[in-house]
This record gives sequence, structure tokens and C-alpha cells, in this order.
Amino acid sequence: MIDDFAKEYLHSDLREIREEMVRKLDGLSEYDIRRPLTSTGTNLLGLIKHLAVSEAWYFGEVFDRPFPEPVLRWDDLEQRGTDMWATEDESREDIIGRYQRVCAHSDATIAALAIDAPGHVPWWPRPDVKLFNVMVHILTETNRHAGHADILREHLDGAIATNTRPEQDATYWAARRAEIERAAQASTAP
Repeated sequence: MIDDFAKEYLHSDLREIREEMVRKLDGLSEYDIRRPLTSTGTNLLGLIKHLAVSEAWYFGEVFDRPFPEPVLRWDDLEQRGTDMWATEDESREDIIGRYQRVCAHSDATIAALAIDAPGHVPWWPRPDVKLFNVMVHILTETNRHAGHADILREHLDGAIATNTRPEQDATYWAARRAEIERAAQASTAP
């Protein structure tokens, strides 16, 4: 009974954060979703592409349920990092559509297997895992990248996470930032 509860709880959270990741692209231009916003090139569309590859590996290869479309190989060192950005030939629709297909494949794997179903992650130091381990890993990874996406989106157009209160408008955030800036400056005063 607790296994079913845990599995559904993790799966529900994963479905929610996936939707949030895709919503981070809403209203932005092609350039803005692709442009490198950090010194390492992190960008919104690249985060979606990366998550698609990760889920395809973890809920596919790990449980001997390969995703039916070609996926970058985890052990292909020449291709490492190419999942973090979109080429000019890859459209927003292509990448989001692939992510959604990967998520549907992952959902089917989660539905088909018990939470203690065994899997094998050859790139982990302790490669023998259970579905539970992989669900926690992917939920953590997706949430980590959702945090990156929140910061990138805020940097692009000031949009903030959807869990803010109505009174937290642009004026509120400008005042909050000014308060934090004053505290930072005061901490360095002689």
C-alpha cells in the first residue's frame, strides 16, 4: 500500500514539474529560448532537450524499455553536452514534442513497473537500482533544472515562478531587491 502511495506521489510531482518546465518557454521568442544566458551557455530550450535525453536514458535504457527514437548515447564522449542546446535545425516544436513523447514513454514505464522493480544504471558507481531510485533521481534533476529555468526566465523578462502571491508584483520585487541591495552594501561598510 505504501509503495503505491509513494510511487503515485513521486509520479504526480514529476508530471507537475515537467509541465512547469515547458511553460517557462511561453511567450518568449525563438532567440530568447535558445540564447546562452550563462557563461556555460545554459538556455531554456536546452534544459528541455537535456531533460528529454535524461528521461529517455533513465526510464528507458535502465529498465530495458528503450525509447523508440534515437537518443544520444550516455557513453559517447564526443556528443557529451550537445543535449544542452538546440541547433538551428531543431525547432521549439521538435524539442518540446520529443520531450512530451519521452515523458509519455517514461510514464508508461512507471505505470508498468513496481516501485521496487530492478534496473541497471551503468554510469553510476552503484549501478543496481530500483524504480524508486530512478524516480527520485529524475524528480530531483527536473526540479534542479526548473530552478535554473526560473532564474533564466526572470533574467529574460522578469517573469517569476507561478507560486507567488498576487501582491508580489513588479513594484514589490523592486522594493525587495532594493532592500537586499541595501543590506549587502551595509555589510561591507567600514
